[in-house]
Amino acid sequence: MKHLLSLIILFLSYYTQIQSAELFLEAESFEKKGGWSIDQQFMDLMGSSYLIAHGLGTPVDDATTTANFPQTGTYYIYVRTYNWTSPWYTGDGPGKFTLTIDGQSVKTELGTTGNSWMWQEAGKINIKNTQVKIGLRDLSGFDGRCDAIYFTTNKDILLPVSDKALQEFRNNALKIPSKPQSAGSFDFVVIGGGIAGISAAVSAARLGCKVALVNDRPILGGNNSSEVRVHLGGRIEVGPYKALGSLQKEFGHSRGGNAQPAEFYEDSKKEEIVKKEKNITFFPNYRAISVKMDGKKIKSITAKHIENSQEIELSAPIFSDCTGDGTIGYLAGADYLMGREGRDEFGEDIAPAKADKMTMGASVQWYSKKEEKTSKFPHFHYGINFNDENCEKVTMGEWTWETGMNKDQIKDFERIRDYGLLVVYSNWSYLKNDLKDNSEYKKRKLDWVAYIAGKRESRRLLGDYILKQDDIEKNVFHEDGSATTTWSIDLHFPDPKNSKHFPGNEFKAETKHINIYPYPIPYRCLYSRNIDNLFMAGRNISVTHVALGTTRVMRTTGMMGEVVGMAASLCKKYNTFPRQIYFYHLNALKALMTQGVGNKEFPNNQVFNLGGTLSTPQPFPNR
Repeated sequence: MKHLLSLIILFLSYYTQIQSAELFLEAESFEKKGGWSIDQQFMDLMGSSYLIAHGLGTPVDDATTTANFPQTGTYYIYVRTYNWTSPWYTGDGPGKFTLTIDGQSVKTELGTTGNSWMWQEAGKINIKNTQVKIGLRDLSGFDGRCDAIYFTTNKDILLPVSDKALQEFRNNALKIPSKPQSAGSFDFVVIGGGIAGISAAVSAARLGCKVALVNDRPILGGNNSSEVRVHLGGRIEVGPYKALGSLQKEFGHSRGGNAQPAEFYEDSKKEEIVKKEKNITFFPNYRAISVKMDGKKIKSITAKHIENSQEIELSAPIFSDCTGDGTIGYLAGADYLMGREGRDEFGEDIAPAKADKMTMGASVQWYSKKEEKTSKFPHFHYGINFNDENCEKVTMGEWTWETGMNKDQIKDFERIRDYGLLVVYSNWSYLKNDLKDNSEYKKRKLDWVAYIAGKRESRRLLGDYILKQDDIEKNVFHEDGSATTTWSIDLHFPDPKNSKHFPGNEFKAETKHINIYPYPIPYRCLYSRNIDNLFMAGRNISVTHVALGTTRVMRTTGMMGEVVGMAASLCKKYNTFPRQIYFYHLNALKALMTQGVGNKEFPNNQVFNLGGTLSTPQPFPNR
């Protein structure tokens, strides 16, 4: 009898839920974003992007959309949001916002409570007309965030909490087809639109490949875009293949400097070079979320639009992971390394005695602007306390503002980024409001803070060869040397002074440069050792942590992309895979690297941030 009663109650509860009226809205799909921005950096963890009110302490304009309710009546409102300062502060957070219904604010303040992403109750509303204007109203300018809004007539609804249940809930609510829409078949699919990805796509396209370029932001450039603002590093047109790097002269910016005004990074040049290539189909705003495998080969990738959740499938015989994080390789089951190897593992005396999970961190860059009048900044105190001794008395912060070196750059990345925001705002608040002698800051306004963090290191996918310290420092010859790395061995570590003041919570970094001779990176570092049709270019290639210190800068990764694009064209020509290019067609690849794909008429006006490279050593007699 008890069992029967439980079943009846369960049935009635289920019946009530399916009979209730509901409306599900993804915040990122709002028709007008206002001053809110789409943040897709954590989709791998959340399954969705979200809207963020990144106003630097000034409330941003409302995001609005027109919603069509299934019927009139009383609806209970739930908003999925996050109190982002909760890891460091137990009180109400700064990311305050509210909902508006036809221009009228609901009473509940959102985004200030809890310690994880959660469904926050926002009250109830009587819907008299089925077509309603819904808005997000920012109340602080301090990075309030909204993932989704759910309206239901069922007051006893149980909303999903686990990642899997939440994804099923989203898919059902948005009526996302179980099978993604085909976006076509290509010769070569490149995932990631940073300097490496652009170079790989253009290189392969100019050599006759039908290329798809997938990028999870509206603009290209990755760390070199106006969203992150890191200038290009390393030398081009060096080493045995001096034509490599010439391609970057066509789309690279001509003014140096990190954390500079947006126009310095010339986003339009990157977009133009991609769009004018007839063999490239560009998919902006799509994030790769899964792969289909055929044995040890990738058959296709599925990508989700960061704004409307549309899913598409792209097929090809050859793929290149230019995501930085090695996302495609990871999804495909590729072998990879993450963290620092122990000294004995590869015989590297620079490496720590024992392996650990330390990585180079991510930078949230920022700058201020001097104005004619005194300006104010809100008091911002959320768990990080500054004083005259430990504050940073600066007017801008570039690469040295680096967080997360002791965290997982994949799983903990939202926390890493958020800590970067926290220390920028907290330090600036102290300079403006509490520093004894703040004459330097009274007329300065916080003008730009990145909300997309510039990452240096995460997964490194393993190829047939793993580049290590000895290769570079001893100038070890490899017959498949390709793109030449010239940057010093540049490994970042927590600033000791910053560690003293903020032990375990550092946000400043230092480095010691070990200059190197120009060194050609073996081609075998540019394809996966256990996924047959996967290339990689960027900071995710097959190197040790130590060797990454020289290969990770963007002019160098761009040249890797060129080589990968050339090799992809040979895969098409000979109907083969990346490894076979090394064994059977290396001379053909060398010929393409000698020839290059860049326009030789373009001048090299990118002579900034070249790095301290030693003179080229004399070749060994037996070469």
